[in-house]
Amino acid sequence: MTKYIMITTTTDNEEEAKKIIDALLEKRLVSCCQLSPIHSKYYWHNKQEEADEYIIHMKSKKSLYKEIEEVIVSIHSYDVPQIVAYDIQEGLDSYLDWIGEETK
Repeated sequence: MTKYIMITTTTDNEEEAKKIIDALLEKRLVSCCQLSPIHSKYYWHNKQEEADEYIIHMKSKKSLYKEIEEVIVSIHSYDVPQIVAYDIQEGLDSYLDWIGEETK
């Protein structure tokens, strides 16, 4: 079983994204976050939509996922925020060790 995960979420404003990042880092739930602007197209309430958003990529321990989800949901303004996690199957050992050392 994998020990580390990459979590992603999106939000429609940079200020909210930074608030999510700061809360997760402060609680030592993630070791690192990357924030990038993106353009999304999707269906919402049976209608095709599009929006400029920000995506956050976060690295953490799999055991911390539920706490991370709770923090994101408590801050996020979307009714149904994208919060997905991917198992990190392989990676540079020293980088993976760093994730472990920098999270609680």
